[in-house]
Amino acid sequence: GLGRSLGKKKWLVVVNRSMFESGMKNKQPTTQLEVKTLLNRIQHFVGFVYHSIRLRGSGGSLRVEVKIQPHRGIRGKCSTCQQPCPGYDQLEERRWLFVPLWGVVTHYFYTPRRVECPEHGVGVEHIPWSQGKRPVTTAMMGFLARWARRMSWRETARTFQTSWEAVYHSVEWFVGWGLAHRQLEAVHSIGIDEIHWGQGKRADRFLTVIYQIDQHCRRLLWVGRRRTQTTLLLGLKALGPEVVGGLRYVCSDMWQPYLSVIAKQAGQALHVLDRFHIVQHLNQAVDEVRRAESTRLRGKPIAARLKKMRWKLLRRGSRVRGQARIRLDGLLASKMATGRAWDLKECFHYFWHYKSSLWAGAFLDYWTRRVMRSRLEPMKKVARMLRRHETLLLNWFKAKGEVSSGVVEGLNNKIRVVTRRSYGFRTYKAMELALYHNLGRLPEPEHGHAFC
Repeated sequence: GLGRSLGKKKWLVVVNRSMFESGMKNKQPTTQLEVKTLLNRIQHFVGFVYHSIRLRGSGGSLRVEVKIQPHRGIRGKCSTCQQPCPGYDQLEERRWLFVPLWGVVTHYFYTPRRVECPEHGVGVEHIPWSQGKRPVTTAMMGFLARWARRMSWRETARTFQTSWEAVYHSVEWFVGWGLAHRQLEAVHSIGIDEIHWGQGKRADRFLTVIYQIDQHCRRLLWVGRRRTQTTLLLGLKALGPEVVGGLRYVCSDMWQPYLSVIAKQAGQALHVLDRFHIVQHLNQAVDEVRRAESTRLRGKPIAARLKKMRWKLLRRGSRVRGQARIRLDGLLASKMATGRAWDLKECFHYFWHYKSSLWAGAFLDYWTRRVMRSRLEPMKKVARMLRRHETLLLNWFKAKGEVSSGVVEGLNNKIRVVTRRSYGFRTYKAMELALYHNLGRLPEPEHGHAFC
């Protein structure tokens, strides 16, 4: 009975503003707030009026239908040039999904007009609450896109009784608007890295990412498919010559395609090698020595010293405590190849404690000579790699800590969190949109009020 009575008359929201003043015994008169007034406050469109609001259905299928009509004294506007034009004809009535009112599914209903523009010919009028032919209002797309940062896209669709495709297209519109209005100013330091996504190790399962790693702003600037020179060239081109020419620091790993492009395109910037990847190469070399020695000593009593030692060897020596430290000291005293490799790895950590690039270079020469006499081929391979990139490696001291590779790895971890939250993305396009949406710090279109 309530739904039918509200459907016949104007749907009103009764707001009780009863207040007692000193010396007054009677209540203040009740104020009735119309839903039309509320919609005009948060979604006012010049040239259009809210004609009627009806409550339909019952129970779980309850919905609100908002009928919109054009203002009689205002002409429709051309969707291209936004200029008022004379009318031509009308199309069929369309429906748009709007933000739920008090948890009730809400739709806009409107019959679009076609106008005859002197410059662009006959076309559908500009509809301010719509974007193209999408059946969702821009307010609802912003609503879904903001919630899609907090939940997975599927969970967002289920919560607000819409489809996964609606959430996807909402995020697509939201990201597109943000990229079009993004200002790339004061970008002085960037980090370049590659990440793996999806399954398999094919070339198209790697992404090249470019981050801004300045102290005042850390965000994703660009993401592209594969990890080749062509991909990085496209990324730097997308940033523009002004941004690339104004760079002071570039942080990357020792991937040769990246090194070549950075040297040609951003030669004025100080190129700092990623400390994280250097430590990673050292850990991989120690693990290779351990596996080779474990295989060679299989079946001998001394092989027990290497059992369950993998993760202890990969940790920093200062972080190994208790019984694990006793076993590690015993391995060092045994003069086994794995112990010597771990000792060389730990010795290299002193390299990062120097303040002067001159003394750091002297220590690097000492360390590489010691490694080359160790007869440990995996460690010698790392030493030769560091010798080839000695100039770039010493730039870390010239930067004096103004850039940190830890920021790049932290943003990479956020990418993994975004992927894990959605249980992976099947297409590259969805992955790209999700990364820009969560890490791009893009500007947002204006909205009537904060939804989340």
